[in-house]
Amino acid sequence: MKLVIAIVPNDDSIVATSALTKEGFFVTKLSTTGGFLMVGNTTLLIGTDEEKVPAIKEILKKHCCGRKQINPSISSFGRGIADGGLAEETTVGGATMFVLNVESFEKI
Repeated sequence: MKLVIAIVPNDDSIVATSALTKEGFFVTKLSTTGGFLMVGNTTLLIGTDEEKVPAIKEILKKHCCGRKQINPSISSFGRGIADGGLAEETTVGGATMFVLNVESFEKI
């Protein structure tokens, strides 16, 4: 048994979650915030058998795409955005996926 923890952008979470549940996966959604850009993410918790992990990876790859975004300079975080501050182009999106071993699982 495995626990997949997938961090996906809010923009992709509804489509990704729908695709996962359509394929029979049970998904728990948590609202989270990234530490780098300080934007909202969705963290998905998915318990599954080991042989189904590649299917989850393919679904996330298909529905969680990367994109370019203009962001305020990191140096302005915590101080507000100053007039004339430099903006930086950053690649955002995609999914970050962790796969953990599960010692025990019970549905009560």
